[in-house]
Amino acid sequence: MQTLSSAEIDYLQDERRLGRLATANPTGKPHVAPVGMWRYNPELGTVDIGGRELAATKKYRNAKANPQAAFVVDDIASTDPWHPRAVIVEGSAEAIPHDGDNEAVIRITPKKVMSWGLERNGSNPRR
Repeated sequence: MQTLSSAEIDYLQDERRLGRLATANPTGKPHVAPVGMWRYNPELGTVDIGGRELAATKKYRNAKANPQAAFVVDDIASTDPWHPRAVIVEGSAEAIPHDGDNEAVIRITPKKVMSWGLERNGSNPRR
């Protein structure tokens, strides 16, 4: 398991509006979907992705059938000067069902984390 840096956690916890989750079906066919609900889980060091009626979605079924996933959140902090930012988390995915108190989530345990543009000076902490 790879841990996220404090800059990566801060970026994921900031008010980003849209991320993209890539999953694969049992035969390995990829599926990418926009997601708007996620959180960093500090107790487990995971990224937990939620959403409306998540357990009924293709991405959830894929995570149950094939435990590989990637999640990216990115934006452009400035166009002049050009300053893109991103965090990419690749790892194993677990489809966690609704348990009465909590909604269903797809939990990604990071195996590889890449990021860029997160520092104020635009440096690339991890590529």
